[in-house]
Amino acid sequence: MTVPFATTRLSDAITVAAPDGSVVRILAGLPEASMAHFTLAAGQTSIAVRHRTVSEIWYVVSGRGEMWRRSATADAADTAEHVVELTPGVSLSIPVGVAFQFRATGDEELAAVGVTIPSWPGDDEAEAHDGPWTPSVEAGPGLV
Repeated sequence: MTVPFATTRLSDAITVAAPDGSVVRILAGLPEASMAHFTLAAGQTSIAVRHRTVSEIWYVVSGRGEMWRRSATADAADTAEHVVELTPGVSLSIPVGVAFQFRATGDEELAAVGVTIPSWPGDDEAEAHDGPWTPSVEAGPGLV
């Protein structure tokens, strides 16, 4: 039996534009989950998006910023909205269907490592959403 091992160095990772306009370096993954390194330049604001089928867990490794998240149900009374400060050491979840937007508020780029569960399925996963801030980046491929 062959065991599918994956090893990826950040310096060797494939770099792509995320649908929200951040820069993504694709790290190791499995069918059940994938990992990526996200960056957003100092002073930049992503596009607000909502994922259709995946959840994410982020861990901030450098920089400063803010993350807005909003969960809405058919009953407006169940809507939850929150802005959290992003600093090194902060971990947060983005459940499937939750709208989110983030921005880099410090003097350096904001960087986070994220795990996507299940693995990122490709184009048409992220839907544009209204967020609290005006985006300052261009959308990457696959945004619907």
